[in-house]
Amino acid sequence: MLACVRRRSVVGSRIARTLHVSTTRQRQPFDPSAVERISEDVDVCIVGGGPAGLSAAIRLKQLEQERGKEFRIVVLEKGAEVGSHILSGAVIEPRALNELLPDWSSRPDHPLKQPATSSTMKFLTSSLAIPIPHPPQMNNDGNYIASLSQFTSWLGTIAEEMGVEVYPGFAGAGIVYNDDGKGVLGVRTNEVGLDKNFNMKETFEPGMEFRAKVTLIAEGAHGSLSKELINRFDLRRDVDPQTYGIGLKEVWRVDPSQYRPGEVVHTIGWPLDWKTYGGGWVYHMADGLVSIGLVIGLDYANPWMSPYNELQRMKHHPYLTRLLSGSSTRIAYGARALNEGGLQAVPRVHFPGGALIGCSAGLVNIAKIKGTHNAMKSGMLAAEAAADVLCETNEESTASEPGSSRLSDMSAYETSLKDSWVWSDLHEVRNLRASFNTPLGIWGGIAYSGFDSLFLKGRTPWTFRNVSRTSDAAHTLPASRCKRITYPPPQPPLSTDLLTSLTLTGTNHAEDQPIHLRVRENGVEDAAVRREHVKRNVVEYAGLLGRACPAGVYEYVDDELTSAVEDGESEGWGGKKLVINSQNCIHCKLCDIKVPTQDITWTVPEGGGGPKYTIT
Repeated sequence: MLACVRRRSVVGSRIARTLHVSTTRQRQPFDPSAVERISEDVDVCIVGGGPAGLSAAIRLKQLEQERGKEFRIVVLEKGAEVGSHILSGAVIEPRALNELLPDWSSRPDHPLKQPATSSTMKFLTSSLAIPIPHPPQMNNDGNYIASLSQFTSWLGTIAEEMGVEVYPGFAGAGIVYNDDGKGVLGVRTNEVGLDKNFNMKETFEPGMEFRAKVTLIAEGAHGSLSKELINRFDLRRDVDPQTYGIGLKEVWRVDPSQYRPGEVVHTIGWPLDWKTYGGGWVYHMADGLVSIGLVIGLDYANPWMSPYNELQRMKHHPYLTRLLSGSSTRIAYGARALNEGGLQAVPRVHFPGGALIGCSAGLVNIAKIKGTHNAMKSGMLAAEAAADVLCETNEESTASEPGSSRLSDMSAYETSLKDSWVWSDLHEVRNLRASFNTPLGIWGGIAYSGFDSLFLKGRTPWTFRNVSRTSDAAHTLPASRCKRITYPPPQPPLSTDLLTSLTLTGTNHAEDQPIHLRVRENGVEDAAVRREHVKRNVVEYAGLLGRACPAGVYEYVDDELTSAVEDGESEGWGGKKLVINSQNCIHCKLCDIKVPTQDITWTVPEGGGGPKYTIT
């Protein structure tokens, strides 16, 4: 059992970790069962300072004022600053924002400065950009082109002004369960000051516990705590497995002659082949900036594919070469996994003691290529359900007292979500992305999606389901069955090598800390597990992660200890071993999703590590 020191309030507007300097403890192995943790009691603990989490926090503070009852709300954000781990296209539909902050447009500091003025779609061949009709869901009248990182930072400022305690640099690393393990009492933050061998350095500080009446998980797509809770409480029973895409983005300051403020363009076709789901975008933002990017479905089959190199190749299309010509300069790069499973893959969104909101629940409308509006609305609905729980005062209340065995019941949130416009938004387009994984294939999926979006509008008695429960990883074919893809060398400044792009993310992790990307099989991490990983991934899949990772984290390099395999000492196989450059990680989660052997587990590093996005 963890030994906890209970403390009700925090001195100052920020939690300061207490330094523990002890010569007897330096470089001693970390024993989680012996550590003494500070424990804080809060009303609502929100893990993740993105649009969903911050919308929930803001709505709770509004309800606090309406109901005359004080709520202590804490938001834990693993990024060094609010918004620093946020990346999206992004064209923002302001529907939820209009409900949350009706006066937002009158606030002088709001970041939605560039309304969308036109929406078009193009089919790309290697040399042509052919205009084609776009689905009505891609109509962007009334929407805004913006940096979601900046938008999130702005929401964070509003939340703090309203009295929300926002703690950037504090990653939610673990769930605090009740004694029987059947309910959630809160979360704990990560330990700080462990070396790469899990020994305590002189700067060691244990993680804190935040014990909450309601815990809201808002980590984004494929978060580590979301995974744990979905599995523990079987939240995916009777729904499809979640599927994903990887979105890669660059921001350019383009030559004034090529800048068309408010223009929104989506592309399909080249550089992807006819077997691969995906498409590109070009969004003309405010201030002479243009967001360009490519989304690739992670159900792609060919392990020789490199999403990063596909984006670099796309920029050499004549349409993009012209756009990025003259005095154009690239100023940002990043990547992030996004949900593509749609309504069929939305799990049960509540569990004993809390709920999943935003992309942790998988609420992206992939036909619109938008999820911010649904994420924000889900956070608002969860806040309303949480406020009802917190305000319940009679003896039969389901609200938990911190430290007690009673657990909050957030089932009302799921009911309100299904009764809201979020559910109808997802229901209308539920068959569009799913049609590409039916016998119709890619071309049939395009035809069906066009017909459904234009005429049927989701009003069908059928719903395409992933009846085989095939994951994105399971779609990967052995390299021997696929055509090897040879990419052209980079041609700066239009296209560059990966490490040059990576410098634009500002990503950084302390080197002497435990690697947060764990090679793990059934909870076991040892040389045999890594050896089996190398054997299968190199021999069968040609080292897929070495190409798939958009940050150059994974390398399969020559192994000098291959001769020791028989003695069980080497982590390599066949002359190769796996090297994990975890300091490069930009927290996109692709590895955890796509590795064919499903033995990579993404965990949170020390809080504050990772990318430093500001304009993405």
